[in-house]
Amino acid sequence: MQTRIVHAVAGTIILISLLLGIYINENWFWLTGFVGVNMWIHALTGWCLMYMILNKFGGEK
Repeated sequence: MQTRIVHAVAGTIILISLLLGIYINENWFWLTGFVGVNMWIHALTGWCLMYMILNKFGGEK
């Protein structure tokens, strides 16, 4: 269940930052890049900031 939450949060942040980058200011694309880098870090190392945050709120991995 936690994996679905992480994917939903990442996808939502990416879509919102893309819209903000297109319509408000291109600096919002940095947020898109930050999420992408974190996804690569998780793929390569297994470490994920979002998992840590969810675990603090009582989630389990």
